[in-house]
Amino acid sequence: MPQTHPPGKPWLLRPAVAPVRPVLVSIPHAGTWVPEPVRARFASAAIGRLPMTDWYLDELYDFLPSLGVTSLVATYSRFVADCNRPADGEALYPGRFETGFVPTETFDGEPVWSIPPDPEWIAVQKQAVWQPYHDKLEALIDEWRLRFGRVLLIDAHSVSSAPNRITPRLEAEIYLGDRGGRTASLGVRELFRSAFEAEGFRVSVNHPYQGGYITHHYGSPPEVMAVQIEMAERVYLDEEHPHERDPRRFSQAEERLMRVFAHLIAELG
Repeated sequence: MPQTHPPGKPWLLRPAVAPVRPVLVSIPHAGTWVPEPVRARFASAAIGRLPMTDWYLDELYDFLPSLGVTSLVATYSRFVADCNRPADGEALYPGRFETGFVPTETFDGEPVWSIPPDPEWIAVQKQAVWQPYHDKLEALIDEWRLRFGRVLLIDAHSVSSAPNRITPRLEAEIYLGDRGGRTASLGVRELFRSAFEAEGFRVSVNHPYQGGYITHHYGSPPEVMAVQIEMAERVYLDEEHPHERDPRRFSQAEERLMRVFAHLIAELG
C-alpha cells in the first residue's frame, strides 16, 4: 500500500503545461498521508489500509496539465479530514448515512476509531488540513473567473462497485453529479454525458451521487459550473486488490479518459 512522506502542504498543485483552459480539477480523496499518532488510534488493521481512498486517481489524471488543465490534489487521508464534506457537519443528503468531516464509520459501517477524536482535535484538522485546501481551491476559482470570465470546476472521485450502506451494487461506470441541476447548466451536463458515452462508458446522472460539498459549495452558474465525476474503481483497478495496479488496465483507462477530456475541452472552447 502506498504511503507518502509527510507533505509540506495538505494539497499538491499540478499546473497546466499547455495553454491554460478555464477548467480546474479537484481530487480531494486520493491522499494517503496519516500521521502516526492518528494511525495508532484506528480501530483495526483494516482501517489502516485506508478504505474509501480514491486509489491512484491523481496518477490516472496525470495527463491533465498537457491539456491545459490545472488540478489540485489533497495529500492527507480523508480519515484525517475530508475536504469534500462540510467542516460544520451539515448534512449534504439529509436522512441518508454520510461519513462526515472526520469519518467515524466507513461506507460498510465499520468503526474507524478505537478512541474517537474529540472536538478540539477535529478543530485542529479543520485549520491544518481542510481550510488550506479550500483556501487554495477558492483562490484558483477566483483567479480563473477573473482571467476567463468563467470556470468549469470538476470534482473527481472513484468508488468501489460493491454494495454498501449507501448504495446497491453500482452497475454504471460513470456517475455525474451537479446537485440535481443546480451547479451546472443542462448543456454542460449533457456534454459530459455524451463525452463519456462516446468512449463506451455507462453513465448515470445525479443518481445515486449528486455531488459532495465541493460541487455544492462552489457551483454557481453561469460563472462557475461544477460537476462531480464519480467513477467505478473497476474502470482502472481490480477492486478486490485496489492497492495493486494492472498496468494494462490502468493505461487503457487513462487513454479513454484523455479522449473524454480532450473532447470536453474542445467543445468548451
